[in-house]
Amino acid sequence: MRYLLAQAVSIALLCAAYPAAAQEQAPYLDDRSSAQALVKSLYNAINRKEYARAWSYFSVPPANDLDTYAKGFQATETVDVSVGLPLTEGAAGNTYYTLPAVIRSQLTSGQEQLFSGCYTLRLANPQLQASDFRPLSIERGMFQPTLQKFEDALPKSCGSVQLPPQDGKVEQARAMFVGGRSADCPLAATDNDQLQSYVIKYRYPHDADDQPEHTATIIRFICDRGAYNERTTYYLANDEDGIVRPLQFAMPELDLRYEDQEQTKLGSVQVIGFNAVSELVNAEFDATTQTLTSNSQWRGLGDASSLGKWIFRHGDFALVKFDVDPTYDGKVEMQNVLDYDTGP
Repeated sequence: MRYLLAQAVSIALLCAAYPAAAQEQAPYLDDRSSAQALVKSLYNAINRKEYARAWSYFSVPPANDLDTYAKGFQATETVDVSVGLPLTEGAAGNTYYTLPAVIRSQLTSGQEQLFSGCYTLRLANPQLQASDFRPLSIERGMFQPTLQKFEDALPKSCGSVQLPPQDGKVEQARAMFVGGRSADCPLAATDNDQLQSYVIKYRYPHDADDQPEHTATIIRFICDRGAYNERTTYYLANDEDGIVRPLQFAMPELDLRYEDQEQTKLGSVQVIGFNAVSELVNAEFDATTQTLTSNSQWRGLGDASSLGKWIFRHGDFALVKFDVDPTYDGKVEMQNVLDYDTGP
């Protein structure tokens, strides 16, 4: 029994992600931009017998050494894999992803095995890392044999953590994104592996102290990518009434006065009003502080840019801070134009 369990875990962690019917070698795939993409890249490396590359996707070694790791595939012919949507949580400068998966393994003996479980992946905040950069990587995988059909075996939860349902609010948000933003979001009609979701808890001002916290899911889609900017759009799913709605964010309208035609010297900057925008540029969500930040680069050099910060409270996002450097002078010198975030 112990041997069978060890074999099951080994196969689940070390399989490849393309159908058994595929006879040609899979095209090279090496993508760490999301939990789904990384797991697919791991399986791609195994299918191509690139075991050193597969080994590199783990932050915690999956075997004693690389040779032992590679030998674990001697009895594996091909596999199919299906992954769900990751649950994303933040803690102490790290982002953790819990990714459900189901794996069908075809052995060289002709035997077929099916495993169901979850991966845990971790990304340390790239902005806080130094020269020894560590990208998104797999920390562990926990799988068990299952007698369910392949199409029914994808876990709906990983341990005590409930995952976003595939046919519920996340898929409703996806349908809204594809149907409503296809005209101005080039990536709306694609598979969009960059989808991310975050489960958060909050209170309203009128809630009693003993009243349970409210729960909502924030869902992010990438709208478009350029040379140095990435546009994202967000949806909010209220778990109490099931309503999914697109989020809009307050954005200050600035009156910029320059002292020269090249816009290298700023005369004055004033906030003259606010607009509501449906997307943010280079946005990041911190689940620990429940804040969204946006860093918009006005040109590739990065000297002219703006920084915004929105905090989730009372069921919606509020703009609390905005900094701007509107001069094209080769230097980064941010000026604060709005601050409700800094205490007295």
